[in-house]
Amino acid sequence: MTSKDCIELDEKYGAHNYHPLPVVISWAEGCKVKDPEGRTYFDFLSAYSAVNQGHRHPKILAAARAQLDRVTLTSRAFYNDRTGAFLGKLCAFTGFESALPMNTGAEAVETAIKAARRWGVEAKGVVNGEQEVICAVGNFHGRTLAAISMSSDPDSLVNYGPYAPGFVKVPYGDAGALEAAITPRTVAVILEPIQGEAGVVVPPEGYLAEVRAACTRHEVLFIADEIQTGFCRTGRRFAWQYEDARPDIMCVAKALGGGIMPISGIVADRRIMDVFTPGTHGSTFGGNPFAAAIGIASLEVLEEEKLDERSAALGEVFRSELRKVRCPKLKTVRGKGLLNALVFEEGYEAWNLCLELRDEGLLAKQTHGNIVRFAPPLVISEKEMAEALGIIAKVLARI
Repeated sequence: MTSKDCIELDEKYGAHNYHPLPVVISWAEGCKVKDPEGRTYFDFLSAYSAVNQGHRHPKILAAARAQLDRVTLTSRAFYNDRTGAFLGKLCAFTGFESALPMNTGAEAVETAIKAARRWGVEAKGVVNGEQEVICAVGNFHGRTLAAISMSSDPDSLVNYGPYAPGFVKVPYGDAGALEAAITPRTVAVILEPIQGEAGVVVPPEGYLAEVRAACTRHEVLFIADEIQTGFCRTGRRFAWQYEDARPDIMCVAKALGGGIMPISGIVADRRIMDVFTPGTHGSTFGGNPFAAAIGIASLEVLEEEKLDERSAALGEVFRSELRKVRCPKLKTVRGKGLLNALVFEEGYEAWNLCLELRDEGLLAKQTHGNIVRFAPPLVISEKEMAEALGIIAKVLARI
């Protein structure tokens, strides 16, 4: 089928809850994709950081193929010979004592909120039903009712009420406002170390450390949502490591699945994770052997190819080169590692810029109208980065 055929079928039969860039991807490898007509593009979105290891990484594909020939799904009603090894690998990689596997990022956030609420009752003595969780304005934690109840984005909220209670919103980047919002009912604070969907909003230096300290002072759990920022995307294994602001619970997903399937979960130490007992939480597919085999390979690729170091180095090149470009409507280049954004003046329609980038062979997506995010697979080479930067600079020069 042609690109036109694919788009028409999608529009005819699919729910219209997305507004995709008019491009069809039918093949992918590394940091590049092709459309049905054979045109090649740089992928500078990486499925919102789910393809950190690159499209169809051979080691991850090999692990998936091998597991397909053995067993794919058993459910957690039984043990299998892959899940334990996967959980051990995930704990070693993240530095936490235990892990609870799920499937999607939204499920990881829901799991973290449930853990914090239960911990608040059983460990802190908060009356059940009165637990409060502090979240930040501008956050994106998923699309479930609990997640949108934390949101301040009108598009996420409209006509979905009644909303889940127990969430308190404070300005992002203001540690003082966050601490002032803590009450005896507060059981947790949930934050993205860098707000991705909001447009790669990097908080002031020291913010995460101050949040960590405030949570410790008030006996409140710090939940870090590293679903988009984790697994080497920002130049560290996890973005909280820039300020040694170790969370009590960390939400992980996206790149954990190596671009092959959804794999998510939370990691925490036993004093928190042990609030879950048999029957209190679960998932049919969470921790299945197929996912476990893929998850192990995905983590090994991050380690073996030192993708945190690669992300840090190429991220510096990306920001440095684009800050040299003269573009009167471009106000800011910001980010960490290979999670970056170009912020244009208010009112500028960045959708059109994304169309021009597509026409030149690079795929990126705007957010909030005037912001474009750039997040290529971390396996991108120096030569490919230079070529991609040339495309971006060329398009910016036309503005």
